[in-house]
Amino acid sequence: MRKNPLRPVAAVTGALALAATLSACGGSSAASDEKVVTVYSADGLKGENGDGWYDKVFKDFEKKTGIKVEYVEGGSGEMVQRAVREKTNTQADVLVTLPPFIQQADAKGLLQAYEPAGSDQVESADKASDAKWTSVVNNYFGFVHNTKELKTPPATWEELLDGKYKEKIQYSTPGVAGDGTAVLIKAMHDFGGQEPAMAYLKKLQANNVGPSASTGKLAPKVDKGELLAANGDVQMNYAQSKDMPNLGIWFPAKAGGKPTTFALPYAAGLVTKAPHSANGKKLLDFMLAEQAQKDVSAVGGGFPARKDIEATDANAVALTKLMDGVEVFEPDWSDIAANLDSYVDAWKTATGS
Repeated sequence: MRKNPLRPVAAVTGALALAATLSACGGSSAASDEKVVTVYSADGLKGENGDGWYDKVFKDFEKKTGIKVEYVEGGSGEMVQRAVREKTNTQADVLVTLPPFIQQADAKGLLQAYEPAGSDQVESADKASDAKWTSVVNNYFGFVHNTKELKTPPATWEELLDGKYKEKIQYSTPGVAGDGTAVLIKAMHDFGGQEPAMAYLKKLQANNVGPSASTGKLAPKVDKGELLAANGDVQMNYAQSKDMPNLGIWFPAKAGGKPTTFALPYAAGLVTKAPHSANGKKLLDFMLAEQAQKDVSAVGGGFPARKDIEATDANAVALTKLMDGVEVFEPDWSDIAANLDSYVDAWKTATGS
């Protein structure tokens, strides 16, 4: 989304003790409760030990407004599918997903226009031109490796085909998880198109453990040595590495090429017919407020979405160094959103998934 990705970053881990207890009564009764807002989100921003970006932002938001955040987490595609199923009885107020699922949510009529305060400082590439969504945390796609077993990560995709990786590689499911879909996007970019990318992933399947709906569950397996490598994203994995000492982030290249990545921001939108629309707007404003954006780096392990927030903490410096020399490309999100099903079908055919 931008050629200079280095608006730095910090750490996130932990668990958020917010119950995802949704009212079974439907929109009308839920709307009568003015002190609640329900968030459907892709995983990665909530800490397992209660010290993630969502943990702090939601706690601060409730303290300031008295509005309780009810939180539901899953893969990006999973959250969109759930919102689609509930269109006649909307439960969510705010939807947070990775591309291309935020575009897919918009195409399915799940999002209504709203420009949060502070969104004028978000790069145009990181928000919808019609105000249906805006990035709240910037992020980049990546992979993780076990630093104990692989002190130097494999430099290329091709190295992952080696027999030593048999049943030691896993990536989350394209079409279900945002980071899993990102595997397809990066492979198609690096290998120069759909056909060569699918041919490679067909070969890789010999070493692949199998599907995983959640990318976040893969890093602990890598840290323990159950896996040698897996997909992920910079924000989530950098945060996890604070509690997982054997976790390292890397970016594979095609043989003879440069390591690459692309922006994979957490994008948030106000849900159509949200039962607590006013509260949803307040939360979106709060997420893009100056303090919350500073916390993206200092607490959350992500890159601030606002271009006027410059992070300089130690974690930000480390992330800047991590991404040094990595080429950032910009996917054609409109094409990916329009053709996602066909790309996923091609992957299923190639891998027998």
